[in-house]
Amino acid sequence: MVSVIAFDVNETLLDLGALDAPFQELLGSAALRPQWFALMLQLSFTGGLTGQYVDFTAAQRAALVMLAERQGVPLATGDIDDLVGRMSSLPPHPEVPGALAALARTRLRMVALTNSLEPVAQAQLAGAGLRGFFEAVISADSTGHLKPAPQPYHAVAERCGVDIGEVRLVAAHSWDITGALAAGCQAAFVGRPGMVLSPLGDQPTITGPDLSAVIDQITATDG
Repeated sequence: MVSVIAFDVNETLLDLGALDAPFQELLGSAALRPQWFALMLQLSFTGGLTGQYVDFTAAQRAALVMLAERQGVPLATGDIDDLVGRMSSLPPHPEVPGALAALARTRLRMVALTNSLEPVAQAQLAGAGLRGFFEAVISADSTGHLKPAPQPYHAVAERCGVDIGEVRLVAAHSWDITGALAAGCQAAFVGRPGMVLSPLGDQPTITGPDLSAVIDQITATDG
């Protein structure tokens, strides 16, 4: 029986679309923002696969440098600091506060599980007005392994004192869902625009177009 719901933060709860304007200003195209996030994930995952751990903030900075070089646009250190710093003040997707409030009325425990460094994650959730919903904010950085490695998901179970099978991850990324299922968690996928599940491997038992739809199913299934 599921007793703990672990939420991914970036894109699942918080809207990275708020970075579109800075990308337009600095690099000339808001369309580069998703490319930056994908490149940042690539650098993070490469570090994990090669045994050369790269934390999420370092990967974000490096991906921005690479993207700027690819575009032939010089960026000053201050430009990089400013853009990466904006990750700490992202707004929530519109339905998120209400959906979390609804889940908070059930018996289920709620934690945040993110690849962001803990100070960044704490600032993100506090700034978005969401910190009070979570009994803990767990950074994958504390394990020395970023999601989708198994260690961060097991850290949730250990922190909450439950079996890994009692944890359900909620995420908008197929790689996060795959990692959670492989680690022994249950999972729920938030199908935000442009996000689709991988057809490979195990599939989550809950899917929905936004967090409200997913929470409705979690409440019916786990609550």
